[in-house]
Amino acid sequence: MASPKKPVQKLHNGVNQLRIIGGEWRSRKLSFPDAPGLRPTPDRVRETLFNWLAPYVAGAKVLDPFAGSGALFLEALSRGASMGQALDASHVAVSSLKEHLGTLRCTNGQVQTADALRYLETQTATAFDLVFLDPPFNQNLLPAVCTLLEERQWLADDSWIYTESETAPSTLGLPGNWRLHREQKSGRVYYALWQRMAVIAG
Repeated sequence: MASPKKPVQKLHNGVNQLRIIGGEWRSRKLSFPDAPGLRPTPDRVRETLFNWLAPYVAGAKVLDPFAGSGALFLEALSRGASMGQALDASHVAVSSLKEHLGTLRCTNGQVQTADALRYLETQTATAFDLVFLDPPFNQNLLPAVCTLLEERQWLADDSWIYTESETAPSTLGLPGNWRLHREQKSGRVYYALWQRMAVIAG
């Protein structure tokens, strides 16, 4: 079964539009192309998420391994994240997001074409404060990515991790030191925010 499409403003010829909700680029509208499996996080869910994260975004280092339209990544940078790294396997999505960073004159966001699992497994890790995980559905990517984030030391001690999934957060089997902070369901998509608890040796 194909993953459910989230509501997004359609323009024409396979072009969609997202709106940045808050921060420096508030109300800016940016277009992005259609791509297989692309599910931009709806405005209302994004607004709820960033209300949850309000005290933690400014100055944060942000990672978005499945950037897609870049809605979450751009929202975090708009709201004062100190730096951001975005990945996507689609050259089209990456090209579009690079254009947006140029349009917004953003110099603290980096975007590259990469397979998220391979990247997290092979690259030198940076400890990120905030991670957005909304991978393509029905490919069982979420548990593998979360394990790599934890085992390869991509996370700060008290980092926040946002997940989107087609099954309930309690069934995901994520690392045991991640505490479920908030969750929400819209249609058939589950949205959850987790806080990492540092593992204490001994």
